[in-house]
Amino acid sequence: MGLLEDLEKKILIGDGAIGTLLYSYGKSCCFEELNLSRPEQILNIHRAYIEAGANVIQTNTYAANYVKLSRYGLEDQVKSINSAAVKIAKKAAGDKAFVVGTIGGLRGIRPDSSITIDDIKRTFREQLYCLLLEDIDGLLLETYYDLNELLTVLSIARKETSLPIIAQVTLQEPGMMQDRIPIKEAIQKLVEHGADVVGLNCRLGPIHMIQTLEDIPLPERAFLSAYPNASLPSFCDGELKYESDADYFKEYAQSFQKQGVRLLGGCCGTTPDHIRAFSSVLQDTAPIKVKTVKPKAQKVTVQVSQPPRPTPLQELVKKRSSIIVELDPPKKLDADKFFAGAKALKEAGVDAITLADNSLASPRVCNMALGSMVKSQVGARPLVHIACRDRNIIGLQSHLMGLHTLGIHDILAITGDPTKVGDFPGAASVFDVSSFELIQMIKQFNEGISLSGKDLGQKTAFSVGAAFNPNVRSLDHAIKRMERKIQSGADYFISQPVFCEKKLMEIHQAVKPLNVPLYIGIMPLTSSRNADFLHHEVPGIKIPETIRESMGKFKDDPVRAPLEGLTIAKSLLDTAMELFNGIYLITPFLRYELTVELSNYVKENASHQPKGG
Repeated sequence: MGLLEDLEKKILIGDGAIGTLLYSYGKSCCFEELNLSRPEQILNIHRAYIEAGANVIQTNTYAANYVKLSRYGLEDQVKSINSAAVKIAKKAAGDKAFVVGTIGGLRGIRPDSSITIDDIKRTFREQLYCLLLEDIDGLLLETYYDLNELLTVLSIARKETSLPIIAQVTLQEPGMMQDRIPIKEAIQKLVEHGADVVGLNCRLGPIHMIQTLEDIPLPERAFLSAYPNASLPSFCDGELKYESDADYFKEYAQSFQKQGVRLLGGCCGTTPDHIRAFSSVLQDTAPIKVKTVKPKAQKVTVQVSQPPRPTPLQELVKKRSSIIVELDPPKKLDADKFFAGAKALKEAGVDAITLADNSLASPRVCNMALGSMVKSQVGARPLVHIACRDRNIIGLQSHLMGLHTLGIHDILAITGDPTKVGDFPGAASVFDVSSFELIQMIKQFNEGISLSGKDLGQKTAFSVGAAFNPNVRSLDHAIKRMERKIQSGADYFISQPVFCEKKLMEIHQAVKPLNVPLYIGIMPLTSSRNADFLHHEVPGIKIPETIRESMGKFKDDPVRAPLEGLTIAKSLLDTAMELFNGIYLITPFLRYELTVELSNYVKENASHQPKGG
């Protein structure tokens, strides 16, 4: 008798986590490779679950695919690892349990735009064929955060086999997937795409899964499943630990039965004791045939009125000449000079003061704190940079929430300079996301949704700038990066400083087809040493030899050198103002008097007619 025939008559008990047990044994390698090097250990885990009451066990193949095995240099062993896994599971199962081949999702909670749908299809097919060749009893597609990914692989599997397919999505919060798709809708789509068993696994425990299942009617052409986590993990002495008592699972076994679950197992943190708890309660319990879902009261969303905000910079710069000025947060705690500069720039009439995020990977006064003070005390408009280097996806989202709360709406999303160039070259760089994904995250916040898909309660109103580096060998490559950032949601661009009139004209022609505003970067040089350092040691900046020679004429004259730097900057501005509405002035060493003078120069000489660039 097959798996589906058994589910027709009774509740089946699945197994629990394999990785959790291996981790508890001190294994921190590729768990799937142990099918080859430690087959007896995997065999004993299967047997322990069967002895605990499991009559459906899964192969140790969750991450046995090309993409994930390549992290360990094992990408050429996909077939051998999957084949060994099925053989081990079948040896343990005998005639006591069904063996389902497990394939896990590739797209997790962390965004990864490098994994395309084509990558998913190719990777899935390879693993699928390896499992099907070993005469399994069914397939288990589990831990899918992205419904589109699961529907894609489910469609492939359904065309290739008539075996039972169990398809399970992962909750972000009760009733919702990460991309804000209601579980009820996801379950229906999985049934329509041919899944025989549909349900939930991972991330949350019994209470939240039952809460979700309360809204799910019994599918007409499929059975329900649930594989809850043991608990939320704690982190102690460098190790993740799950501390849920197996008796806790025993208390909720009947609740799962009352919600119509026919296949009940465990996910992260569960052990044979948890499965024994389920089995001891449900061993002789018949599944329900009828279920009534009570309609829930509609949630009333209260629209929170927001204070009026200034015209977004991307709209402002389309209508007239616009100046933004970077004023770097100080490295020392005395911020008096910084605020004097902010006040002077405000009086000069600049449209925004931009604040870098620990530029050149050196610690500075927090730009969010300074931005808030610039807004409240100076009355100027802050444009806050956010780098991916220093914060993980939790910190980035917290930072965005803080900026919204402070009423700061202008953001420049950047990757950030590597730590090796800064004061602490041994510091860890985070880079949980790239600038592309950070832009997407900010735009998702503008829809009132966090990265994980949770409702933020309000929509943010961020205007998102992106960085553009034209000082590269191939300008075409830089333009392609701009196009990707536009696709991610960038509203406008801010360039690295440019020190060549010819380069300004090349940039104008290259960006014109994009039809997205660009603030072109101009930076006054202060000395010959400053010019040499920027050219040779700062990534993304190149200064022509002629300009370095001009600055070199005043190498030993600290008075004349910055005046020469101003003359060069004004000459560049003459060309830039003919081509671009947006001017981005970078203040060197907090010498704000230089950028105040250049701001006045722009205001006196810029045409107020909109330009193409």
